[in-house]
Amino acid sequence: MHYIWSGLGLLCVALAMVGVVLPLLPTVPFLLLAAFFFARSSSRLHNWLITHRTFGPLILDWQRSGAIRPVAKKAATLSVAAVFGFSVFVSVPSHVLMIQAVVLGGVLLFIWTRPNG
Repeated sequence: MHYIWSGLGLLCVALAMVGVVLPLLPTVPFLLLAAFFFARSSSRLHNWLITHRTFGPLILDWQRSGAIRPVAKKAATLSVAAVFGFSVFVSVPSHVLMIQAVVLGGVLLFIWTRPNG
């Protein structure tokens, strides 16, 4: 089981790294999952992740108080706007746009109602 948790954690870190450059893929949720998996498999990897200069503070904010930093909220909002704008630009069917608007609006509502880290 130890190897499965570690493998899932490494997969989540890889997906988070892709998410850093690809606005369609979220970064922080994958890092939170990686922290969860590493906490169950490898104290070395878990410590590396939570002490990481860039990602560690985001993870610790969430673990301590469910908080999201304002800069992360703004980045998420810009990513959501870019994805929705791209969908409009490529003429996605209107029923898909409505579903996207509801889901993405819900995501933004959740993000913006979290405390600031």
